[in-house]
Amino acid sequence: MYRRIDKDAPLEQGEIFDDCPTLYWTLEAGIRKATESIERVIVLSQACDLANTKTTRVQVALVHEAEKLVRQGIVTPNTIRDQLVRHRIFGWYFLPSCENLPESVVDFRDIHTVPRELLEDLAVNNKRVCAVVTPYREHLAQHFAVTFSRIGLPEPYQSEP
Repeated sequence: MYRRIDKDAPLEQGEIFDDCPTLYWTLEAGIRKATESIERVIVLSQACDLANTKTTRVQVALVHEAEKLVRQGIVTPNTIRDQLVRHRIFGWYFLPSCENLPESVVDFRDIHTVPRELLEDLAVNNKRVCAVVTPYREHLAQHFAVTFSRIGLPEPYQSEP
């Protein structure tokens, strides 16, 4: 499901990076405040846009260690085993473990836009963890698309008794 990436390889969808700076905005007493956080992220921008260098900004999502989410009480081991592994939790995507990556969860509800140069710099500095390969990369992209393309109806359809 994964492959290693050479530090000189071009940027691709599905690559996982460590130590990516992200910004969070809050409003405290009417004053905007930006807080930087260093995170593990996965590249979500389309592969064709990255390959053809059509973008200078790249969408990424946070990648959380599943065990850490369990320790924080956000999810139970049973939920991971019974629902998350089967991709049944809206906005989350399960990543099985590999040599450099523990079982993890991609959070499509926590996406960021970062400069392409920032990720290229992380690559040169050996911060690439691995990359999700085909067809898993497309499966990941489909779940990302479903998260943001669903249509919310105001109320459920009525049925006849």
